[in-house]
Amino acid sequence: MFTGIVEELGEITAVETLDDACRFRLRGPTVTEGAKHGDSIAVNGVCLTVVDHEGDEFTADVMAETLNRSSLGALAVGSRVNLERPMALGARLGGHIVQGHVDGTGRILGREPSENWEIVRISLPAELSRYVVEKGSITVDGISLTVVDAGQDFFTVSLIPTTLALTTLGLKQSGDPVNLEVDVIAKYVERLIGDRATGEGVTK
Repeated sequence: MFTGIVEELGEITAVETLDDACRFRLRGPTVTEGAKHGDSIAVNGVCLTVVDHEGDEFTADVMAETLNRSSLGALAVGSRVNLERPMALGARLGGHIVQGHVDGTGRILGREPSENWEIVRISLPAELSRYVVEKGSITVDGISLTVVDAGQDFFTVSLIPTTLALTTLGLKQSGDPVNLEVDVIAKYVERLIGDRATGEGVTK
């Protein structure tokens, strides 16, 4: 489990295309400290498994399903990525519960800079709109953010200078894709309410 608090801005150093997958090599001095084979690291909000680790770099395999459901397929050598290690047991939950399981992708629709923050407008797939509410939580490229406005096909977030400086959202331009993970609690509530209404999954 992750919290959506990005630890560092890493970089793709190599991409190997396989038959039905690809292998990334990534640089991240902070997240590779103490890393070992089999550990999990979130890359732009996608939970990946460390295959190999050497110095301040690690490799991770990405299967076709992940490439199809996320924006990782658009990454190339030199791309900057948000990196986060799983939350340690007993640590503070600074963001919100993030699984690292991307629900879909959106695109940057526009940016409105101001003196102390920036409003970013992001497209929202129709099948995810019911999970996104004003002042609710959403994960964008692995970053835990609070929704400012929520429409049927878009939402906005307000970014402070620290987020702009230390994550990929400071680099993204209009049209760029982003990974989206909605609040998992909303999905569980929907399923439970649906089961109660239909009787499915209810023990007599």
